[in-house]
Amino acid sequence: MNAQLHTLPNGLRVVAEPMPGFLSASVGVYVAAGGRHERAEQNGVAHFLEHMAFKGTPSRTARQIAEEIEDVGGYINAYTGKEMTAYYARTLAADVGRAVDILADILLHPLFDAPDIETERGVILQEIGISLDTPDDVIFDWLQEVAYPDQPFGRGILGAPERVSAFGRDDLAGFVAERYGPDQLIIAAAGAVDPDALIAAAERNFGRLERRSAVEVTPARFAPGERRVSRKLEQAHVAMAFEAPALRDPAVYAAQIYTVALGGGMSSRLFQEIREKRGLCYTVGAHGAAYADTGHITIYAGTGGDKLRELEEVAIDELRRAADGFALAEIDRARAQITASHVMNLESPAGRAERLARTLATWGRPLPIEETLARVAAVTADDVRGFAETLVARAAPAVALLGPIRKAPSHAALARRMAA
Repeated sequence: MNAQLHTLPNGLRVVAEPMPGFLSASVGVYVAAGGRHERAEQNGVAHFLEHMAFKGTPSRTARQIAEEIEDVGGYINAYTGKEMTAYYARTLAADVGRAVDILADILLHPLFDAPDIETERGVILQEIGISLDTPDDVIFDWLQEVAYPDQPFGRGILGAPERVSAFGRDDLAGFVAERYGPDQLIIAAAGAVDPDALIAAAERNFGRLERRSAVEVTPARFAPGERRVSRKLEQAHVAMAFEAPALRDPAVYAAQIYTVALGGGMSSRLFQEIREKRGLCYTVGAHGAAYADTGHITIYAGTGGDKLRELEEVAIDELRRAADGFALAEIDRARAQITASHVMNLESPAGRAERLARTLATWGRPLPIEETLARVAAVTADDVRGFAETLVARAAPAVALLGPIRKAPSHAALARRMAA
């Protein structure tokens, strides 16, 4: 890894990693302002801003933004997460400077014209409607609300329709004023990128941006609980969440291996026991997520209402069985899957640029892939077993259910089964 880091006088960080042999580059502006940084009355505003960034600036119309990047064969996009909003572009090497200019313009000089706000409000409300109509989308939003009740971390990224319907220009501009300071911005690029040229482009476009006072972030607090919504559907959907380590917790690597061995692929325990052996569902799996101050492991499955009780009970039994220890072959297989995922992600300039930004935001430096892989390699069977025992000892999960769920076991029954 040959990433180069430079910090502008105003605190904005620029990190670049040239990739020999590449003719294109990915460059993005990563903002430490996501869903968890919103106050209750702001819920959904970070995502609204993502939409509005492409609606025009004093020097470019929305059409010109699209044409200027596509005229050189590039593309531009954005996404909003819990802890970060990213605006990024992919271009050929000669056009990286152009991409930075456009990204800076849409971030620093959005018009927020009233007609455009109304247009995007309608688009976002449709996006929310689609999510609410998609069971395996909405159930994860509900699970997040259950696991992190009455706190920013538990609110959905899209926001509630009533909030989105009320946002105006002042709400959007106010969030930018609070959260888009240079200390909260990272410019990251990878591929066919010249670090010195990238720094010059960053200084030209962002160098005059003034520092802003830091705004406190509400800590995330995981809690057990349940949400059950009976609805006439073909399948019952169930998602269960269990507290897991945060990003900087050394135990996060054992948790990753545990999660993959438990439900990360076709060879995992959940897939083999629940789908292959018992035929209880088509889809079942586990995935882990880690953030600055919290983490969770989620199990999801969809099944017939008459099989829901057995499926949930078997899933809990597999959690308890894992506490007795995975076979070394299971741990090694999970370790290999994680290692391959990290390495394959580095073959994409976009994946590498995002990794630069995320590790810089978390660790204060771009974390070499060799360091990450060494930490994965260092996890022992005892580490995984210790994490599994800790997870089971907490006993009660957060649970969300949707569909024909009349036969689902109660939350108390699941907690008792975990503690048995």
